[in-house]
Amino acid sequence: MSDAVILLIEDEVQIRRLVRAALEREGYRVLESGSQAQGMQLLHEAVPQLVILDLGLPDGDGVGFIRELRAQSQAPVLVLSARSAEGEKIHALDAGADDYLTKPFSNGELLARVRAQLRRNPENSAQPQLQFRFGKIEVDFARRLVTRSGIPVHLTPIEYRLLLAMLADPGKVLTYRHLLRAVWGSAHSESNHYLRIYVSHLRQKLEDDPAQPEHFLTETGIGYRFQI
Repeated sequence: MSDAVILLIEDEVQIRRLVRAALEREGYRVLESGSQAQGMQLLHEAVPQLVILDLGLPDGDGVGFIRELRAQSQAPVLVLSARSAEGEKIHALDAGADDYLTKPFSNGELLARVRAQLRRNPENSAQPQLQFRFGKIEVDFARRLVTRSGIPVHLTPIEYRLLLAMLADPGKVLTYRHLLRAVWGSAHSESNHYLRIYVSHLRQKLEDDPAQPEHFLTETGIGYRFQI
């Protein structure tokens, strides 16, 4: 038996009920969400030790949710999905998922994978980072709000995903390929011009002097680096 908290994000009510029943029989505390938005809110409110995630959600693709979660928390993510193609699995795992279970599945295999992830997860590693500050910028992950000197800054969804990807590894050189896959997916892993455009957007909105950036730095021929 375990008192671990598990966040289940699945829009199919019947599957949610079946998974919840199986987990609760093992003593886990289960929180349910049928959408990404509610799931992200519960992530910050309840600090689960494990997230079980369906990829096909009504308010966005689960892979994008994984990327956003991974910028804030190290909670393990177990994907449950009807998508069985190898490319789909690779895409989710590259985005930061820890395991991938294809529907339909047995309760026995589900519970075994849950136990395996919880064994690997230190007790405090699921604590999400609520805010990130650099220079005059504050990022509120829970509200998906970026402010500059207290004034809200509008970022497009792509700009926000790129910002999260860079904040995830401060000081580390991130290759073009890594950032492209993190923001746009593997299909755009060679489209370096996308990065140049959107890094320029971030500099215009978040740097004091976009022409001489202090935070979003170019590593010529390699990629970019975020410097606090």
